Amino acid sequence: MTMSIWRKFVLSMITLAVSLGLAACQANGVQNVAAVEFGEPAQEAAAADTENQISQAALAEVPNSQEEPLQFTFPTPAPPPVTLWRPPLYEVPWALSPHDHFYFTRPIAADEVNWPLADYRYGDYFTGTDIVHTGIDIPAKRGTPILAAADGVVTWAGWGLYRGTNDQDDPYGLAVAIRHSFGFDRRQLYTIYAHMDRVDVSVGQQVRAGEQLGVIGTTGFTTGPHLHFEVRVERNSYFVSRNPELWLAPPQGWGVLVGRLMKSDGSPIHRLDATVRSLDTQRTWGVRTYAPASVNPDDFYRENLVLSDLPAGNYTITFKYNENSYQYDFSIKAGAVTYFSFRDRSGFSSGLPATPAAPDDYLPSTEN
Repeated sequence: MTMSIWRKFVLSMITLAVSLGLAACQANGVQNVAAVEFGEPAQEAAAADTENQISQAALAEVPNSQEEPLQFTFPTPAPPPVTLWRPPLYEVPWALSPHDHFYFTRPIAADEVNWPLADYRYGDYFTGTDIVHTGIDIPAKRGTPILAAADGVVTWAGWGLYRGTNDQDDPYGLAVAIRHSFGFDRRQLYTIYAHMDRVDVSVGQQVRAGEQLGVIGTTGFTTGPHLHFEVRVERNSYFVSRNPELWLAPPQGWGVLVGRLMKSDGSPIHRLDATVRSLDTQRTWGVRTYAPASVNPDDFYRENLVLSDLPAGNYTITFKYNENSYQYDFSIKAGAVTYFSFRDRSGFSSGLPATPAAPDDYLPSTEN
């Protein structure tokens, strides 16, 4: 590493560390462009000038307007890993099996941290609460561009995404929702981008993958700058989110670990801490199984543990359950999902789950 690159790396790390310690504040002077999608996908929302006139038809597309609200929060991101280097991503769509769906590119550019916050993944509780996280958080300094993860149309842009009203106290803050121009297994896909300081798109606008949607901020229920990113399946609702780590393309030469850890009766083991260790480099990662509520596993894997962005190689996972210690050795293959299951009193298996039918093909459908 040259001195100039090292200096740039050190300065960027100092800037990020300072940014992550900032207290939350509301973005002043941001133009309010909140709107909703009206009815069926072909009917787009009106312009933001009618933000205070939401019809009953619009509420059908609003994430949770008719559902019991959940309490949730978005905490201050922790410091990023020691190294910021990552290989380039696989080109999307990427899938080495009919069950995988790496259809989205990262919503933060490769010259910034663009991977999930390690200690607050999808399906985890925020420390000391029973609040479940339905997305991933990507830490970045304020003003960092937020990019569309794939082609689609903007169906929300502004305040009020969670509550479905023009509410500047909405937990998502300034947010954007995109209905994508493709689906999976004949179902619509949406992505959510929250906590912006500025929104650069409007409802009804067609966007391409990599197009800037806005910038990282601290609006909404958060105490530090970061992007909250969600993947939603079939409809734009908080209650149908999926783990984004199973939808974001991995770096080239890296893969994803997916596990299903069960009690002896086959029910999932919740909030179990495990340690993944590389047998090649001795580096370790901590990961936790999903919390019991408001979490939707993948339809095929039915997982409760996901750890993405693992370099190809040999690994072991260890954990304790019912006062017993367990260890399982596995290999991560480039660009692929490595799946395992564990059942108390039965042990480990690498066999894939049974499925009644696989999707028609490996690529996204083009149905809207």
